[in-house]
Amino acid sequence: MKIAISSDHGGNNLRKEIVRLLDEMGIEYKDFGPQTDDSVDYPDYASPVAQGVAAGEYDRGILICGTGIGMSIAANKVKGIRCALVHDLFSAKATRGHNNSNVLAMGERVIGPGLATEIARTWLTEEFEGGRHETRIQKISDLEN
Repeated sequence: MKIAISSDHGGNNLRKEIVRLLDEMGIEYKDFGPQTDDSVDYPDYASPVAQGVAAGEYDRGILICGTGIGMSIAANKVKGIRCALVHDLFSAKATRGHNNSNVLAMGERVIGPGLATEIARTWLTEEFEGGRHETRIQKISDLEN
């Protein structure tokens, strides 16, 4: 598995925690930054992750900002992206199992690093169930066309 990860200034600390998790899990990743705490515009950092996942360069992406909302909105503008904003373990499991989400968004100002790490671990290890959910995912794809 290959992951693209990024944040804006509001998600820098949590991104670093998730990068440590990826290292611990032995998952290959590319960190798109930013590398400073200077204010940046979240669409500029959501775009390379979403574009990379949509193009098949990465299997999945992780985006973090203050709330996760801006990143998820920006990512979901890219055709083929199913970005889920998640702040609890049940949703992390469900969005992979049922929605086959390919990008995870979280908010550093909403949840702490312990919960965020468990959410990311759950999301990274959960598999898409397919079956009846496959038809629903196709209907989402149809909306893009």
